[in-house]
Amino acid sequence: LICKECGAIEERASFIRKTNCTRPTGEEHFRRKGKSPKYIEAGLKQDERKRKKAEADAAAVVPDRQRARTVALLQQSPALVSRLRVRELVGFGRWPHHQGRPGREDSEMVDRALTAFALTELAERTIDTLSGGQRQRAFIAMTYAQDTPWMLLDEPLNALDPRHARDLMARLHALSRDETRSIVIVLHDINAAAGWADHIVAMKDGRIAAQDASAALLTEDTLRDVFDTPFELLEHRGRKVVVAR
Repeated sequence: LICKECGAIEERASFIRKTNCTRPTGEEHFRRKGKSPKYIEAGLKQDERKRKKAEADAAAVVPDRQRARTVALLQQSPALVSRLRVRELVGFGRWPHHQGRPGREDSEMVDRALTAFALTELAERTIDTLSGGQRQRAFIAMTYAQDTPWMLLDEPLNALDPRHARDLMARLHALSRDETRSIVIVLHDINAAAGWADHIVAMKDGRIAAQDASAALLTEDTLRDVFDTPFELLEHRGRKVVVAR
């Protein structure tokens, strides 16, 4: 998947066909019903000449450190070091900036990340003592601490109960409003997308089936075409609720 409109994201996998995708910056975006890519590479949007060359080559190659300062990626089921403290885990997000020599700016960013995800009181706890929801927040806080214009989160709601899932989506939504960063989330929860997304990219069989502002895309016809299942669209307190029939 080569995003030629924004020039910022490139996703390549054998089961995903090349296509164009418009992603407005400063918003949350959700790609649904598509398997996670084997790997994700992201390149900086450069000047027009370099961008066109990258498009022609279907790949933008940038140094690892530069890429890590542009896009922070959290994959599904990240490796867990059980005796690691929460503060230490979140601090790993600063590596692309300090390269092993953390300073005051790095410490301040870790504190900001702990605060943003309500982890300050858990900062000295080890990862293996946390609940599933707390552990997920810790890993996302690490991604946030990387302080990049783009955050890519692969199925962050997995194994979370409704309360923790809603809390996490609310925090991410607030961050996309309060800061100059864009958040791209892969998930299968249609109602989470309906409730929080500004823009949705729905995928089917490795291709983009539809993309639009969430209010425009969430129709019974579109959902039926994407999921091969009939849906009914209800409204509760001004929000759309999707129910499979």
